[in-house]
Amino acid sequence: MKTQINLLEWVKKFDQGEFKNPSVEVQISAGWYDWFCRETSLARKTQNLGRKLKQIINSPKLNPKRQYVFFKNNCPLSGNLYDDFRICDIISGDVIFTITPSSGHKSAQGRGDVWGKENNFKEPLITGSWTEIKKWFNL
Repeated sequence: MKTQINLLEWVKKFDQGEFKNPSVEVQISAGWYDWFCRETSLARKTQNLGRKLKQIINSPKLNPKRQYVFFKNNCPLSGNLYDDFRICDIISGDVIFTITPSSGHKSAQGRGDVWGKENNFKEPLITGSWTEIKKWFNL
């Protein structure tokens, strides 16, 4: 099993440009787990999602020393491909948050959402624009 790096280490590597290389191996090391998009799109997606992660890294809802991130590119039955990132406990591997900055589901109309362990993923903790999601994390 791959050893996960915590969020603080991930951001340091991101800032140092370690995830800019478009090779699949580098993108998997950045945290890509599953994708339906072209492999050549992953590096751009890593940069986009990495900037978003950095905007919430100091959230009181996160524990960056004890959590890690992984990325998914999703293919809904009705809509366009979209990306999310998952914040997980580094010891148990449990997903704490699933963060979708902008959903590809037609019914979501481009809004994003956050699902979380605190309500056992029964419904979104917040739905809205990335600005609203970022604000929710940083309250």
